[in-house]
Amino acid sequence: MAEQDIEALTVEQAQAELARLAAEIARHDARYHTDDAPEISDGDYDALRRRNAAIEAAHPDLIREDSPSHRVGAPVADGFAKVSHAVQMLSLGNAFEPEDVQDFADRVRKFLSIAADAPLAFTAEPKIDGLALSLRYENGRLVQAATRGDGRTGENVTENARTIGDIPHELAGDDVPEVFEARGEVYMSHEDFAALNARMAETGRVFANPRNAAAGSLRQLDSEITKTRPLRFFAYGWGDVTAVPAKTQTGMIAAMGRWGLTVNPRMARCASVEDMLAYHAGLGADRAGLGYDIDGVVYKVDGLDLQARLGFRSREPRWAIAHKFAAEVATTVLEEIDIQVGRTGSLTPVAKLRPVTVGGVVVSNATLHNEDYIRGIGGKGEPIREGRDLRAGDTVQVYRAGDVIPKVVDVDLSKRPEDSAPFVFPDVCPECGSDAVREEGEAVRRCVGGLICPAQAVERLKHFVSRNAADIDGLGAKQAETFWADGWIKQAADIYTLEERFGGDALQALKSKEGWGAKSAEKLFRAIDARRVLPLDRFLFALGIRHVGEGTAALLARTYTSWDALRAAMEAMAAGDAPAREALLSVDGVGEALADAMAAFFGEGHNRESLDALLSHVRVEDAEPAAQEGALAGKTLVITGTLERISRSEAKARAEAAGAKVSGSVSAKTDYLLAGEKAGSKLKKAEELGVTILTEADWEALIGG
Repeated sequence: MAEQDIEALTVEQAQAELARLAAEIARHDARYHTDDAPEISDGDYDALRRRNAAIEAAHPDLIREDSPSHRVGAPVADGFAKVSHAVQMLSLGNAFEPEDVQDFADRVRKFLSIAADAPLAFTAEPKIDGLALSLRYENGRLVQAATRGDGRTGENVTENARTIGDIPHELAGDDVPEVFEARGEVYMSHEDFAALNARMAETGRVFANPRNAAAGSLRQLDSEITKTRPLRFFAYGWGDVTAVPAKTQTGMIAAMGRWGLTVNPRMARCASVEDMLAYHAGLGADRAGLGYDIDGVVYKVDGLDLQARLGFRSREPRWAIAHKFAAEVATTVLEEIDIQVGRTGSLTPVAKLRPVTVGGVVVSNATLHNEDYIRGIGGKGEPIREGRDLRAGDTVQVYRAGDVIPKVVDVDLSKRPEDSAPFVFPDVCPECGSDAVREEGEAVRRCVGGLICPAQAVERLKHFVSRNAADIDGLGAKQAETFWADGWIKQAADIYTLEERFGGDALQALKSKEGWGAKSAEKLFRAIDARRVLPLDRFLFALGIRHVGEGTAALLARTYTSWDALRAAMEAMAAGDAPAREALLSVDGVGEALADAMAAFFGEGHNRESLDALLSHVRVEDAEPAAQEGALAGKTLVITGTLERISRSEAKARAEAAGAKVSGSVSAKTDYLLAGEKAGSKLKKAEELGVTILTEADWEALIGG
């Protein structure tokens, strides 16, 4: 979108921007991790995540449950058995400038209460541009290999991994733990990639780059095909282990090398930020001669005890960061601007580019975000690209910092065709002709047609059958779109009547469609039957309500526990019941934007009719209340004042790990107030409300250490 100054965003604008970013980043995660077919460059993707993080930092009360900050990777692709990671496979935060690296080191010191002049060592290693893989060894023998997937569940690629020469089938050494889960990156060298593409050219299909070649080769359903591909592997960390035979990251990597795993010889130990930046500069200078693709440097705190104290955010460790390299630039022609309509009615402009090779990758389109971005102005009227707009026929400069589609950086006005005209953004939906309205404070124009809009209807249907929603085996986005176009399924309820509507001819009707046979048709009908009972959180997520991601759906399910209770509360709120709205807003993690979205959805008559039709075929299972685990499970804690023994960040992290909710304000719902030195108004209010006051000593006794 137009890069409006984050500090100038209103609350409503920030909510809208976070919603847009959550949806866009989720789509790109799926394209990259699941489909091996990313649509934007690493740099463009990183820019989206940076903007999301910056807005969340400026408006922490608006952080969404489905925030990209809480999510890693993407769901497992069809065709592979699923593997649940015993220890989640996380992603990394990014640094782009030297100042970012200094900030990272400063955050670590602040969290750990380590003085600026006290020793603090880091490791530095090349960030391999490949596919993350986890290798589980039991009693030294390789028993399982899995891709990262969404971080919690990956694809079982054990037989494929066994064909990779760098991956030992057994680990050797007296100190190999009984269970050791090695983690690293599968990649392909430049030389091997060129040779593979030379062979593939005979078939008419070549890979765009080594990363895609490595990912596609590892994720073959036939391991014999993987065996013919020249894959390699570097180990850089570990997950589930029964013992850790070293005290530092450096020591553990050395041990892994002794056991037979291939580790990167360019890893180094750095005693300062200056050392880290020098390593980054040196590796950047050597990058072309490495023989494999890297896109930056990974820094990690060396001490494992410090790593344990630092812990994790929702999707990344606090003790590690990736320092990315700069982007690459190319020039091409913007041939036309298309408008696509999304599930929530958003009109998104897409640049169709004359295909161009940027750093060895052919790219042909890019997202243009919204009408302001095309016009060359920001949300407050500030210029973008010095106010130069984008038009069909323009010669544009584009860049990439990773694999594929570039970002439009600028336009060369000297090459603009004489007959070019400014792009006129439509004020009606190109799909249904309904008004396309841009509400005050919104950057995005939306179709008001709702379910009468074919684009929104089919996108909602595709969302309903998606993996983390109803997840009907054999009925994916492509099939849903086809069935919708053929008039077989117009809304979610139609899925469950598909077989009965065709009666005894159901199998024959489905078999008549291209790509379907008797077995696949029968399998689909049985899969539909298997999804006539859905958990509350999945059902709620499947409805496609704006701002309701997986995390939010799970939160609401735990809060209301039953569909009847949730629906009654939401319909009461939609009817103007203030206590119902207040009850929803009192849920930690729920804001005004979500409340408005729920009220809008449940207040619409056609939505309620669609729900009634759906619920005549689907039963919604009650949810369990929030799990009662940890020493502070179900308790609400507020921290105030200056703590002497640990930082407030570490106290907050430990409280959350023990099951507590950490709030920023004291209320009648507060169970504990951890009060440090110079505690002020919060301490006074807690005393007035009878909240239990904890000293640091009390806190450590309560938390267990």
